[in-house]
Amino acid sequence: MSSMDIASLAPIGPADRSRTSLGWGIVGTGVIARHFAEDLARVPGCHLAGVSSRTMERAAQFAGLYGGVAYEGHDALLQDARVDAVYIATPNSSHFSMAWAAIESGKSVLVEKPLVVNVERAERLIGFARERNVFLMEGVWCRFLPAIRFVQQALDRGSIGTVRSVTGELAFQHPYDATDRFFDPLQGGGALLDLGCYLVSLSLMLLGRPDTVSGAWCAAPTGVDRTARLDLDFGGVPATLRCAFDNTGGNLFVIEGTRGALVLPSPFIGARQVLETGPVIGRTIRALGKSPFAARLFSKIARKLPLPGVRRHAFDFPGYGLQFEIEAATRAIQSGETAATLSPPDETLEVLKIIQTIRDLPCS
Repeated sequence: MSSMDIASLAPIGPADRSRTSLGWGIVGTGVIARHFAEDLARVPGCHLAGVSSRTMERAAQFAGLYGGVAYEGHDALLQDARVDAVYIATPNSSHFSMAWAAIESGKSVLVEKPLVVNVERAERLIGFARERNVFLMEGVWCRFLPAIRFVQQALDRGSIGTVRSVTGELAFQHPYDATDRFFDPLQGGGALLDLGCYLVSLSLMLLGRPDTVSGAWCAAPTGVDRTARLDLDFGGVPATLRCAFDNTGGNLFVIEGTRGALVLPSPFIGARQVLETGPVIGRTIRALGKSPFAARLFSKIARKLPLPGVRRHAFDFPGYGLQFEIEAATRAIQSGETAATLSPPDETLEVLKIIQTIRDLPCS
């Protein structure tokens, strides 16, 4: 029996919530979709029920590797009652329409960041999910990593005293190609939506909503932001954030307090350790971040060797780290919740508002 024949046997109707294992469907078959499928297998209480792609060939290849039923097009996947929740891993520009269709079908929805490409679409999508009482979450995976949770708890305990400043960078070299998703405005390109959202999201998670937002950005030839700087102020605590496609940066995230500092080494979005230091060493590490080579070298050394004055907290895990957001989403959905505590829609909306504020500034 062919994959198309198997797909045609899928039951039609509302998802069956009585099963103990949550059935996930994946829309898209790219790199992040493959990582999601691999890490999904590590999460108890859920399984891969189906995958859709624009072509049956790609969907069938994906299903052959990771399981589930293959579908040509997302509409067929959304009709499968074995699919309880959908992970959308398609280009940024398609997130809104894909998520809207999934919500309309009554499926719980996890959208790879960014949720959508602008504030207006975010407000509409979040409002629609609430109207339909359907789970909706943006997949900012670093929020769920054990290392990030440790930082959040350490700040709540006052481990480094009163927070005085935050510095973060996320920059990766991408050769310019007008048709590449990173630079194509029609695909929702730009460094702020691809990288800056991590910096802003993490800052809001740890410090709350900023009082003021300022910054600057430089454009690629296609008009999207190639580099950007964001200056946020959280009640007198400055956060200096930078994202870029024109170089590979130091990619540290440093939180300095009156009694010490917490450092997420490079690249911080996949953090598997947290470095806890005194104030002087914290300032020194922040200064290292100005030199990408020095910052990356420091991070490499810190992973392998003990450093004087630095306490290392290790949080190793198998796979890519997506299992933590999958676990959180699965638990929330099975509990009948419509949002996840660690990635609430209102905070997703606030991140997009901050990004939009920077993009609305004249290009420098």
